Amino acid sequence: MKNMDRMTNACILIMEGTNCEEETKIAFEKVGINAELVHLKQLTGEVPRELKRDLFEYNILMIPGGWSAGDYIRAGAIFAARIKSRLMKEIEEFVEDGNVVGGICNGFQILIELGLLPGFDGISKEPEAALTTNLNARFQCRPVYLKHVGKCTFTEKIDEGKVLQVPVAHAEGRFTFGGEDEKYLNKLIENGQIVFRYCHPDGTPAEGEFPWNPNGSLYDIAGICNPEKNVLGMMPHPERVVEGIQHADWTRTHPSLGDGRIFFESIAEFMRGNSK
Repeated sequence: MKNMDRMTNACILIMEGTNCEEETKIAFEKVGINAELVHLKQLTGEVPRELKRDLFEYNILMIPGGWSAGDYIRAGAIFAARIKSRLMKEIEEFVEDGNVVGGICNGFQILIELGLLPGFDGISKEPEAALTTNLNARFQCRPVYLKHVGKCTFTEKIDEGKVLQVPVAHAEGRFTFGGEDEKYLNKLIENGQIVFRYCHPDGTPAEGEFPWNPNGSLYDIAGICNPEKNVLGMMPHPERVVEGIQHADWTRTHPSLGDGRIFFESIAEFMRGNSK
């Protein structure tokens, strides 16, 4: 790996229309990871020399939520197209080197568009899945419950079966393979690529029931990883609930930390182990 001898640094990749980048930066810094907001043009060289950045200066690439380029065409499509046209070779090498890549909400949509997820046979040239319009055709902004069902780089510290309360905020979050749902769902299950599923507060499956499954996702899927476990996409926003006061039940339960904190702690622990 090109960057194993360097300090852990996170690149939070942004462009016009992204949001939650500041929350993501703060979440990384709270667990000891240096994080920088980097515009796509800084990586493609369309900036003055002093602002240019190299993807391999970082160990982590995170694409935050938002409505990149207004989500015209479909969610994440324009951001993904710009990456493909100028940066895809570097992204492929970054992933193949075992570096950590994550996408939250709009970031998940972008990883699907790029072919990084589900990545059954490596990075695909065309999207293999879709995150499409919520079944009720309405924007959903609410706390949801997630059951951790499969470990990956991002969830090393999270016990399997643990239930987390994390907010969602999306209009296009329904995960599907279209007419081949059954075939490819079985592949996800066999490969252990399903990381989070929407559930009831007690951890029982949502079984597509609204509002526990807020978008109608296939098999209550809220987050998946690639077969190599170093690329993760998820619709809920862990960066929005890293402190106890951000928790939806704070006034009743007064948790010391928000449920999203352990997501970032897991990345930090993985990176510390990888640098030894």
